[in-house]
Amino acid sequence: MVVASDKDEYWVGTWGASPQLTETRNLPPEPGLSNNTLRQVIHVTIGGKHLRARFSNVYGTNPVIMNSVHVALSTTGSAINPANDKALTFHGEPAVDIPPGELVLSDPFDSDLPPLTNLAVTIYFGTISSNTITGHPGSRTTSYIQAGNVVTAASMPTAATTAHWYIITGIDVLADGSSHALITLGDSITDGRGSTTDGNNRWPDNLARRLNTNALTTAVAVLNQGIGGNAVVAGGLGPTALARFDRDVLGQSGARWLIVFEGVNDIGGNSSQAVATNLINAFGQLIDKAHTRNMLAYGATITPFGGNSYFTTGHETSRQMVNNWIRTSGRFDAVIDFDAVVRNPVTLTNLLSAYDSGDHLHLSVTGYQKMADAIPLELFVP
Repeated sequence: MVVASDKDEYWVGTWGASPQLTETRNLPPEPGLSNNTLRQVIHVTIGGKHLRARFSNVYGTNPVIMNSVHVALSTTGSAINPANDKALTFHGEPAVDIPPGELVLSDPFDSDLPPLTNLAVTIYFGTISSNTITGHPGSRTTSYIQAGNVVTAASMPTAATTAHWYIITGIDVLADGSSHALITLGDSITDGRGSTTDGNNRWPDNLARRLNTNALTTAVAVLNQGIGGNAVVAGGLGPTALARFDRDVLGQSGARWLIVFEGVNDIGGNSSQAVATNLINAFGQLIDKAHTRNMLAYGATITPFGGNSYFTTGHETSRQMVNNWIRTSGRFDAVIDFDAVVRNPVTLTNLLSAYDSGDHLHLSVTGYQKMADAIPLELFVP
């Protein structure tokens, strides 16, 4: 077992996904998870020699039994490199029961993990007697479910596939003191709607690649804590940003920076002008909480949605009020002006067509790259 004994080493998240209660339409397809094998592919940001994995049953109403969990480098599709397959343990045991409402960390394990790598996490489950499954529906990544115990299989060609993650919520690496994590807190634009399935081209992914190739920021991890449909104050899908902040931001290993890019679902789902004031007040709370943990909080302006069903003149007024506060209040430690970067310079209320996925709200692949390219890397120099 790896022990974090060096005072200059500590745990830093290299990948994360914010958990929520999986909606009925996003539950695992047949044959289901119970007594079957699930292989999930995740894209890490920084590498390391020693890892640990995080699994959550926070929204479950029954125990989740994991009989066996393996981690290996992913190659293509469901295939892994068997040479670096690792069986995980939990307090020295190969199996673990996760009680309802709880999460577990694996024991630390050795693994030569390169940065910006696809990692396969394979779980052979015991009996699961509930449809209240903790997961992350907006994975934009293919997962594989096959009947029985095939946890060590080199590939799973007959597996059912689904573009959702279940139970797995984080991977940490043991890193030196120069490594830190950036948390991107957001909604479906951060979660990557409009990006390519299995392409890892959401804006946080693109930012992670930029950070990795910049000499001063190669040790900066990016943890995407976006939830599709999420709201900051009320409504939306999943727990609000206010409700999940302690877990999804402050609870992440090695968190040093935060980008807050959220609020469009609050505005789009609320006809009251008070929504702008409520968002501003909420952002102030998030900033204060981040500062208590010595984190730097950066505010990103809300991008245009003209032409989308969310758009009304009242909603646009609210967006402008919030963006003006983000830009001018001085409350954030820095401002990332996504609005200015991707808007149509003529209408100002619409995305530039090249950056529009087609629904006039979510960004295209080109748009997500433009967003990432607009972020000054000097903001993340330790």
